[in-house]
Amino acid sequence: MRYSRIVFLFISLVVVSCNQSKRLQKSQPSPAVPESKNITSETSPSHLMRPAAERTRQYFNKIEGKRIGIVANQTSLIGNVHLVDSLLSAGIQVVKVFSPEHGFRGQAEAGETVGNNTDAKTGLPLISLYGDHRKPTPEDLTGIDLMMFDLQDVGTRFYTYISTLTLVMEACAENKISLLVLDRPNPNGYYIDGPMLEKGYNSFVGMHAIPIVHGMTMAEYARMVNGELWLKDSLLCNLDWVEVSGYNHKKYYNLPVRPSPNLPDMESVYLYPSLCLFEGTVVSVGRGTDKPFSIIGYPGYTGGNYHFTPEPREGASLNPAYKGIECTGYDLRDEVPDILLNPGIRLKWLILMYNSYPVKSEFFTPFFNKLAGSGKLRQQLEAGLSEDEIKASWQEDLIKFQKIRHKYLLYHDF
Repeated sequence: MRYSRIVFLFISLVVVSCNQSKRLQKSQPSPAVPESKNITSETSPSHLMRPAAERTRQYFNKIEGKRIGIVANQTSLIGNVHLVDSLLSAGIQVVKVFSPEHGFRGQAEAGETVGNNTDAKTGLPLISLYGDHRKPTPEDLTGIDLMMFDLQDVGTRFYTYISTLTLVMEACAENKISLLVLDRPNPNGYYIDGPMLEKGYNSFVGMHAIPIVHGMTMAEYARMVNGELWLKDSLLCNLDWVEVSGYNHKKYYNLPVRPSPNLPDMESVYLYPSLCLFEGTVVSVGRGTDKPFSIIGYPGYTGGNYHFTPEPREGASLNPAYKGIECTGYDLRDEVPDILLNPGIRLKWLILMYNSYPVKSEFFTPFFNKLAGSGKLRQQLEAGLSEDEIKASWQEDLIKFQKIRHKYLLYHDF
């Protein structure tokens, strides 16, 4: 049986990545889930990373005999079998499924409202935690003895799964329901970088005072939310977790399934921390193409050599920016090896595109400051500061954050 693949050691990953596009690959087929409570991958080689969901011996005793609510999506897998299907096959009483942004099956595009529904395969009620209903209500949690949480994150402040985690923790604390987090590796967990979120800029794309790249897994982040008293009224969630085996923050992890529709491959996952800031500008990041978050450009740009035309794509972008209009810019996939060798957010592309735009006052949208976590980064870019100057301004806050973060780590750090 083989599950989520491991990206090898640092240097070998860089070598293989050069000039090569590695697509997200599905896990190799695993044997059918047995009609018993003994589903497990504990016989996998000990040196391999095993997400917590696969380590069933570590948590089945915690969930047997209880009515379970679970926050899950298409990344919640045991091998190539969905966790919810696996639990039901094993006799676990799953009563409700809660889905984050992009929905339970991961087909909704960013920002699309997903309503409550019923899962066609299992018949379970699906409760959306996006749109106007981001936090479970007391009614949603009625009849649940224990909540479980299993989502594949990508390690950035503005990727909304950690916001969903916070609100689920808060709801569990308010309703005296325990929460069990099944942890997964962070594919961007090998560094921290970016400006800190400042007070007054809190939103669903940034709830807490952390940098853009936080270098934590979901379970580590949940421990921080609890430990720093970030829940409303300083509530404490009765939190438990199952760790990933074979993981540390020095390791790279090749995702077995795309975490959301517009992160289709590992290049996009590695570029996302830098390119998501463009979502608050006039520059397209390739939504509506087959290379989202790997290319940048806008109509009429004269400095690039890459051309693309956004078109509607089901689940990825039905109404992309510049639909049907040719954009010119850059394909940044060849930059990934350098990001892996020298981890960090790249501002050079943002500076380049800003300087090229003919009407500077129209380059940024109001969303930019929410993504950046303050108004300072925009001011620095408008003032003409260099990448080195801007990144130097982050360092004091990053050092402070690193000390706080260290208290909540479950895995050996970089």
